[in-house]
Order: sequence, then C-alpha cells, then structure tokens
Amino acid sequence: MTRVTVSIEDDLMEAFDAFLDHRGYTNRSEGFRDLIREKLQNTKLEDNADGVGIAVLNYVYDHEERMLASRLMSTQHEHHNLTVSTVHFHIDHDTCLESVTLRGRLSEIRAFADKVLAQPGVRHGQLYTVPGELHVESHHHGDDHDGHAPKHEHLKITT
Repeated sequence: MTRVTVSIEDDLMEAFDAFLDHRGYTNRSEGFRDLIREKLQNTKLEDNADGVGIAVLNYVYDHEERMLASRLMSTQHEHHNLTVSTVHFHIDHDTCLESVTLRGRLSEIRAFADKVLAQPGVRHGQLYTVPGELHVESHHHGDDHDGHAPKHEHLKITT
C-alpha cells in the first residue's frame, strides 16, 4: 500500500470528516479510497460506453397500474440475457419495490433500465453500474467428465 500526503483546506476537511462520521467510517483512508474508486468507476463508465459490467436497477412501482407488472415482466424476459436475478418486495397494498441484478454490455443494461423506468407507474428508479472486463478462462469446476476444462467468460471488476 502506498502512503500519500494531501493538502486540504480546513473547511473542506471538516466537511469531509463530518461526512465520514455520518457514514460510519472509522478512518479517513478508507473514505478517500472509496471516493477515488467511485471517481475512477464513473470516469471508466463515461469513457467506455460499450464496455461490460454489472448493475443493479432499483425501482418502486404501483402494481395496481393497469398491466404494469405484466409489462415489467415482459421487459425482463425480453432481456433475459442481462437479467441475473430479481428481488420483489411488497411495500404496502399498492406499492412494490424491485431490484434487478444485471450483467452484460453497459449500453444494453442502460437501454433496459431506460425502458423499465419510462413505464407509467414506475417511480423512484435508479441504476447503479460497476464496470468490468470479460476474461475468457479455462478451468475445472468439478463437473467435467472428460478431463478437459471448458472455456467460459468471467466478468472481472477492475476498480
């Protein structure tokens, strides 16, 4: 690990310390590391629109909205290659929250999210993405019977 020294204005440091305290950080270093990771991740997402990654799409919707649940399910099935899992939570009698875990091309993930969030009755939606790189690897999972390790893709998180 590398140690660095940074000069920061007093008022900025006080605000950062208050932020860290509010968020439960026990030291400044971890807070700085998280900010740097976030900035690098956002820059990578901006610079690499056609890259790959993982994402979580969270949204709240009114399940009483005419055919909305059916439209949302159809959208997920249309993008089954991206959808890893869906968690559904009943907030009250009329309102649900869904979290959809996604994996694939970031441009396709964004298009899927846009389609979901544009549906009438969907509100409070947000997409959180993490860029990565695809690596083709060959290794055993214990289920290959012929002794040959099949090649397959792994998504590696890079920041």
